[in-house]
Amino acid sequence: MRSLKIAKSYLYQALERFEDTKRAFSRGNYPYATRLAQEGVELSLKAVLRIVGIEYPKVHDVGRVLKRFPERFPGWTSDDLHFIEETSRILASLRALSMYGGETEEIAPDEIIGKNEGEMALKRAEKTIEMCKEMIESILAKESTQ
Repeated sequence: MRSLKIAKSYLYQALERFEDTKRAFSRGNYPYATRLAQEGVELSLKAVLRIVGIEYPKVHDVGRVLKRFPERFPGWTSDDLHFIEETSRILASLRALSMYGGETEEIAPDEIIGKNEGEMALKRAEKTIEMCKEMIESILAKESTQ
């Protein structure tokens, strides 16, 4: 189902999460930065899917859905779609670890998610969210001229 209202709201939430990601990273809270980066990517991808009318599964990793409909994203190359899908998958796989760590092994999140993971999450989220923002703005601009 297509929804401009929901897409705009999800994008706004994604951008806010990214601002919080940068703050958490700068404070050295890499697990939290990673978690926020994942949430931002998830919301931005769901915003793009909403605006083009693609129903997505109610899961955290929706990147693979975009790859099934490349014609709906004319501004993105196959490399772009691959990067987005890979980012969604990687960050979704770190989601629980960044929040809970390895509870059964008594490993804290900050023992698993360090600066390298936080920086990777930050960079991937920045690129993905910006790509989604540009796609949404492009679609909205086209529709406002019609």
